[in-house]
Amino acid sequence: MAGQGSAPRGTGEGLVGRDRELELLRSYVDQVLGHGGVLVLSGEPGVGKSALLDAAATAASAAGALVLRSGGVEFLADLSFAGLNHVLEPLLHEYDGLDPAHREALTVALGAGDGAPVDRLVLYGAVLALLRRAAGSRPVLLVIDDLQWVDRASAAALAFVARRLAGSRVGLLAAWRPGFESFFERAGLPEFTVSALDDTAAADLVGERFPLLAGQDLRRVLAQAGGNPLALLELPAALDDSRGSAGVLPSEALPLSRRLRDLYGSRVAEMPAPTRRLLLLAALEGGGDLSVLRAAAPGEDVPALLAPAERAQLLRIEHRGLGRLSFHHPLIRATVVSGSTGGQRLAAHRALAEALTGQPDRRAWHLAEATPDPDEEVAALLEDTAHRARRRGDAVGAFNALVRSADLTPGPAGRGRRLAEAAFVGADVAGELRTSAELLVEARRADPELRGSLRAAAAASQVLLNRDGDVNTAHRLLVGAITTRDGRSDGDDEALFEALCTLRRVCLCAGRAELWDAYQAALAQLTVPMPPLQELLGDVYADPARSSATALGLLDAVVQDLHRETDPSRIERVAMAALFVDRATGCRAALWPVVENGREGGAVTSALIALVVLCLDDFMTGRWDECGRLAVEGLALCEAHGYQMLAQQFHRARGLLAAARGDDGTVRELARGITDWAVPRGARTVEHFARHMTALAALGRGDHEEAYLDAWAISPPGVLAPHAPLALWVPMDLVEAAVRSGRRAEALAHVAAMRRTGLPGISGRLALVTAGSAALAAPEDRAAAFEEALAVPGTERWPFDLARVRLAYGQHLRRARAVADARTHLAAALKTFRRLGAAPWAARAAEELRAAGRNATWTVHQDLGADPLTEQEQEIAVLAASGLTNKQIGERLFLSHRTVAAHLHRIFPKLGITSRVTLGEALAAQEEARARP
Repeated sequence: MAGQGSAPRGTGEGLVGRDRELELLRSYVDQVLGHGGVLVLSGEPGVGKSALLDAAATAASAAGALVLRSGGVEFLADLSFAGLNHVLEPLLHEYDGLDPAHREALTVALGAGDGAPVDRLVLYGAVLALLRRAAGSRPVLLVIDDLQWVDRASAAALAFVARRLAGSRVGLLAAWRPGFESFFERAGLPEFTVSALDDTAAADLVGERFPLLAGQDLRRVLAQAGGNPLALLELPAALDDSRGSAGVLPSEALPLSRRLRDLYGSRVAEMPAPTRRLLLLAALEGGGDLSVLRAAAPGEDVPALLAPAERAQLLRIEHRGLGRLSFHHPLIRATVVSGSTGGQRLAAHRALAEALTGQPDRRAWHLAEATPDPDEEVAALLEDTAHRARRRGDAVGAFNALVRSADLTPGPAGRGRRLAEAAFVGADVAGELRTSAELLVEARRADPELRGSLRAAAAASQVLLNRDGDVNTAHRLLVGAITTRDGRSDGDDEALFEALCTLRRVCLCAGRAELWDAYQAALAQLTVPMPPLQELLGDVYADPARSSATALGLLDAVVQDLHRETDPSRIERVAMAALFVDRATGCRAALWPVVENGREGGAVTSALIALVVLCLDDFMTGRWDECGRLAVEGLALCEAHGYQMLAQQFHRARGLLAAARGDDGTVRELARGITDWAVPRGARTVEHFARHMTALAALGRGDHEEAYLDAWAISPPGVLAPHAPLALWVPMDLVEAAVRSGRRAEALAHVAAMRRTGLPGISGRLALVTAGSAALAAPEDRAAAFEEALAVPGTERWPFDLARVRLAYGQHLRRARAVADARTHLAAALKTFRRLGAAPWAARAAEELRAAGRNATWTVHQDLGADPLTEQEQEIAVLAASGLTNKQIGERLFLSHRTVAAHLHRIFPKLGITSRVTLGEALAAQEEARARP
């Protein structure tokens, strides 16, 4: 059994989330060894009480105590002294040392000899005397499990003993289950309630034992288990057995193993039949609304019929005026459902459907569960429910409703269509990529004519694109499905627009003009007007460098209101377009709820795209540590759900960080992996990811020839390549590499193209980059161009780009012998590079600063007014500069080594350094600066 955490005295290995309980038991065992004592554990069945008893018993044995164990047995509860006889059996050899009265009392009561019935108080005294005698040689610990089933006579004796153990070196540790009458009188005894695991510990336990369980499956297990360790370990086994033909779990609670049914089954079975019927209605209704139960059971006294269940602690009725009911544990609800017959469940769902006429979505689900055979009317109601769920952002709800709707569809064409739509939602939004592939196979079996439909093509293309990166086949499927209808949607405009959105994404990943040409040709055939937002996004996706002022204005308006949007697909599509034109920061408030929903198993695909946007925006805006964290999280999600295409975006983010920070080995490894994946698939935009990171790395180490060739491959000089969104990320890379490698004409041609295309009008970053590139390329009057760049409003939002421009300006000023001005810009660049961890760029800035006659280590701190060190930070810095390790510093200051590391992480940026290598020099410069008048 699980219960979990680090165990006392080496026990409890494998227990998760039980540190508090194990610490309590550690203290209790220490007390028992010297002074005796009693402790009673209580908790719901399966919560891990037995595991904790095991941990305490092992700890006591390891410490030299004699452990006497027993447990109540339900069918022996009427057999007097059964429990006492079992627990005291190992002490039979001690009987001869007792006085005759006590010896006779024990012998008769425990069935080892004949005689007249003994006085109960004499017997209780004999038990206490026996235990004290045994404890004369070593401590004794009695461990009693399932105390609620210990027979009356034994329970009375144990209760007597429990109150007289102080100073005896005898301990009693027992566990009982609430909701059962017990003969053991607990009043006044120390008691500790073992609670369910919290959400984090529950997820850790399942992740440790079932590492492949993820997404919707994981969420269902965690919800139904309610933190119960036994359920967390037993429920995953029920998943495969409970799936429908399409690989999707039914809407009711997961079926329970026999062990889980036994936890609450006897209490439920003891309820009167009318009470069990109401319990089933409550379990299937799920919301705890007593008014619904009254409507589903007209003419019945619902509170009176539920009273036996309330007394048995199966449920509680809260807010009696409002009529709210809740089960004591989710497993009770599951037990009620699991213990009912199929006919009883059908009848209950029908009654609930009749009671929910004003709630169409809930009514549709209950009708679906009450309908064992295909029924088009119910299937249509459930399809409507799916569409409403998707509009309000519930991708998983929409997916499940569509699958169930398909199951209830009598005709093959309708069944295939609904399965195809479910497959699309699963792959495009919900993260059900593998299941979507299976649904498509089933859809085509149901309707062989489905292959050319818009929904089937869009669904298949989503699977091909996300799972395999097969842009060519996906493009062919979509163009064929759209053009064979001459732009008509056959009455299903939504299907047409979804197909076009998918085609647009395919073209974006491919980055090839011929695929975009086919997209434009498909648009030209439309006989229905495109929604304005779809048209706007199409223009920005296709060629962001040539986005018109009108389009950008419309996009700004959409971004401003995006936080009010609930559809995750719409949010991530808008945010991706915004990223192309430097507006992603405005989408962050809308993106984070999408990410959180995906983390909980909801709209996983949309969450992945949201993470891509947030991650790359973090890189652009200088939040590099967060960029790295999100990239790791995104890669883990991609791996768990099979999204190979999106994984390349997170490899891209990691590669850009490595490039900027000078980790050339990581850059080479990531670039090789991306290229090997992208080139055979014809995914040219993805191939550009590798080119971008290698160009940036080459610039950092001064290899301008390689940087030029890589940037040229994305967008050649003199051209802002169409259909290449990364052309807006590398223009200054290309210009700088061209200038440094002796290609000034090419650099000037590219600056002219940047201005001709209108990049400065797209965003402040591109205005900064355009003016900075012009300054780099200009043969004369460069200072004016640099000043133009630095005068662009809001340039501090793009710290890395701004620092690069300042570095280049400082280099120019130093060579022009304007040393004082050069120092200002070089120091500002150095501070930014060091804060970001851009080591090769910081090294260049430091070298220029030294050439300008300043101490590079301290100039940043002194000239730019860095935050002063706190008293503790100063002490840690001095010790670190003396050569002590983090562990040695922690031991001296009574801190953990992790705390010391965290302080140093804050100290380095304040001193304008990146490692402890230059810490001593920085501290010396600090003292020198303080000494100045």
